Amino acid sequence: MTLLIRDSRDSDVAAIHGIYTPYVRNGLATFEETPPTVDELRNRRDTMRALQMPHLVAELDGRVVGYCYAGPYRARPAYRFTVENSVYLAEGLGGRGIGTILMTALIERCENGPWRQMVAVIGDSANAASIALHRRLGFRHIGTLEAVGFKLGRWVDTVFMQRALGAGSTTPG
Repeated sequence: MTLLIRDSRDSDVAAIHGIYTPYVRNGLATFEETPPTVDELRNRRDTMRALQMPHLVAELDGRVVGYCYAGPYRARPAYRFTVENSVYLAEGLGGRGIGTILMTALIERCENGPWRQMVAVIGDSANAASIALHRRLGFRHIGTLEAVGFKLGRWVDTVFMQRALGAGSTTPG
């Protein structure tokens, strides 16, 4: 089996939609409750690309099986050196190291850009796999917002994790 990490293409958006939709419908990793359309996901991808933010896919034997991207953490200018990451894998492919490889590539891309901090906003404090993935990659737990979302009939926490990129805060912006 051959795993390739590459920049996403417009032709990947349908596969990205197929990966993300189950998370929206059945999971707590995202607080979206209605799956976005393929066109909406294309617009989101185009926005990240226009901002020169990395948007990557994992291709396993020619099939897109995961994706990740970095986006602005917040809109205000003082946050310009901080990004928020997102990573999603196709159903049944967790625990194979694909998420680690994807996120490692994303971190490397961000370290080669102007960014100094990466924040993970993880839906559901019981999302052990995502928390462990981020911890393995050098993120530390910053805090938990308790019961800030309501999805699938229950209250859901948000876990914040953070890691420095490159020189982090040791040099001026």
